[in-house]
Amino acid sequence: MSDTRRVEAFSDGVFAIAITLLVLDLTVPEFESGQLLHDLVHLWGAYIAYVSSFLYIGVIWLNHHNAFTRIDRIDSGLQWANLSLLFTTALLPFPTAVLSAALQSGGAGDRRTAVVLYALLAGAMAASWLGLYQRLSRHPELSDGVDNAAFFAQERRRAWLGIASYGIAACVGLIYPLAALPFFLALPVFYALTAEGKR
Repeated sequence: MSDTRRVEAFSDGVFAIAITLLVLDLTVPEFESGQLLHDLVHLWGAYIAYVSSFLYIGVIWLNHHNAFTRIDRIDSGLQWANLSLLFTTALLPFPTAVLSAALQSGGAGDRRTAVVLYALLAGAMAASWLGLYQRLSRHPELSDGVDNAAFFAQERRRAWLGIASYGIAACVGLIYPLAALPFFLALPVFYALTAEGKR
């Protein structure tokens, strides 16, 4: 076992890079004279995708920070659980760019594909949280206390809620892609409001 400092520093670096990469998809449109406002409005899909993913990664960082205030030691199982969370976080700029492009210039089928791709990755990220919380709830020695183990067991419910909600968003997106977008905006807000859990 080791302390958490290196894992936290490495994780913060991954979060910082992933959240920064999101802005690369916001490009200045090629516009004709007098058409800049029209072309900027046409990028509405890029704005929604950016805000959703920025909030999501920001909230992941908040939740990660709050979780690690309760963790005293790291074992190999927790390292792998943390790496799975970082893996899904680092992937988020890709479905964000796909969603942005599909909302701007894709047809209905493209939008369905983009929404489902985004929802599946977001659901996978929630599943990686489930793995992390599962490990912590079953190994109270990592967090120095039964209370913390109980907290992590409770946090598994939030992870399951994310998996189910993004699954619903994927199903909704198959029928009407734009109806899935409120899920992508609302779920990070929910996770932000509940980031500290109950102490």
